[in-house]
Amino acid sequence: QVQLVESGGGLVQAGGSLSLSCAASGSTFPITAMGWYRQAPGNQRESVAAISRGGITNYADSVKDRFTISMDNAKNMVYLQMNSLKPEDTAVYYCNVGYFTGGKYRALNQWGQGTLVTVSS
Repeated sequence: QVQLVESGGGLVQAGGSLSLSCAASGSTFPITAMGWYRQAPGNQRESVAAISRGGITNYADSVKDRFTISMDNAKNMVYLQMNSLKPEDTAVYYCNVGYFTGGKYRALNQWGQGTLVTVSS
């Protein structure tokens, strides 16, 4: 069982920036990719961004050119730099471990507790 701990959420005004971090520990297998998901009230959890150890990235269309995902392979940490935030980015953000296949990220069913991001208008 992988333990995932997210941090960095908070309240920010529209147009502002936030940086999220997530540390993975306790994995009994090599972590080859990590990702960020989010879930807004009343909505399903959706993929935001993902990255492989080799640097392959996926982004949701809604966050392209605003969010940047990065990974520290040595520390099994993943980061999400969020710029030009919009009220519709308000959600609980979760990190995740997974893998890439066919250029697409597939999440394993292991999740952190999430961190709340609130963007005010």
